[in-house]
Amino acid sequence: MARNGAKEMPYDNYQEWEVIEAYMEDIARRFPNVATLVTAANSFEGRPIRYMKISTTNFQDTKKPVIVIDAGIHAREWITPPTVTWAIRKLTEDVTEPDLLERFDWILLPVANPDGYKFSFTSSRFWRKTRSTDQHALSYLCPGVDGNRNYDFFWNTVGTSSNPCTDTFGGGRAFSEIETRVVRDILHEHLPRISLYLTMHSYGSMILYAWGHDGSLSNNAFGLHTVGVAMAEKIDELSLSHFPRYVVGNSVLVLGYGASGASEDYAHHIGVPLSYTYELPGLSGGFQGFHLPPRYIEQVCRETWEGIVAGARKSGDMFISAP
Repeated sequence: MARNGAKEMPYDNYQEWEVIEAYMEDIARRFPNVATLVTAANSFEGRPIRYMKISTTNFQDTKKPVIVIDAGIHAREWITPPTVTWAIRKLTEDVTEPDLLERFDWILLPVANPDGYKFSFTSSRFWRKTRSTDQHALSYLCPGVDGNRNYDFFWNTVGTSSNPCTDTFGGGRAFSEIETRVVRDILHEHLPRISLYLTMHSYGSMILYAWGHDGSLSNNAFGLHTVGVAMAEKIDELSLSHFPRYVVGNSVLVLGYGASGASEDYAHHIGVPLSYTYELPGLSGGFQGFHLPPRYIEQVCRETWEGIVAGARKSGDMFISAP
């Protein structure tokens, strides 16, 4: 417990879901003029899926662009939630870029998949999916759906599986999962004000953009690449020497494979001009890449925040200049 009763969010180790929840509650309590904690729904197992709305105008100024960031849809990618709680910190407790509060409204969802995240702490470290058991006859034996194959954009066509016992099971239907419906509803509620959508994943040190199902380029490919490079350059400026430099590009061209039903593609498809998947650093191969050594958590949070800052400002400039 910090001074004045404030709850500190530690960045020297990975934090369980309850710690993240308590931190968001505390931020909403201490900064009621800018921070509002929203319970969007309950997860399949009954945990609240909550996000933070940060705004100096209570989202009433329709001229302000909205930035949406989510993390933790893949449970094992533990480095992703702290980058979003760090963003909450930088917009409330430790404001060093006040223009980001004046120019933008923010929606920050640190743990999009609380059931899977909890399960990865208690039972299976490298669990990826949700924990639903109602999607297939085998779901009681093989629970869960890959949340980043569950969006309604070329759903269940490429890079996914109809077998619930695989990590890339796309579900019985698009948006079968409450976890993906929460993000969908956030996106639709705030269109057309959303200037930037980021979904945090790991690992690979990449910033990826549409289209991820077939490798074709969006009509906004130039803008996507330009802003993506600006974000990557800011991250690389702060990155440690032994961290890989960020690669920016179309998801298929960078990864070498397509994947349908991803949130980055869905957001862009419905009208978000700048939509990206961040693949945060891993430093190791195989499953160990999903467990970045805890000594690097704060470093990754700091450098990722610089990328977010660059992307926000660029998106705001493009949003304001749009007819």
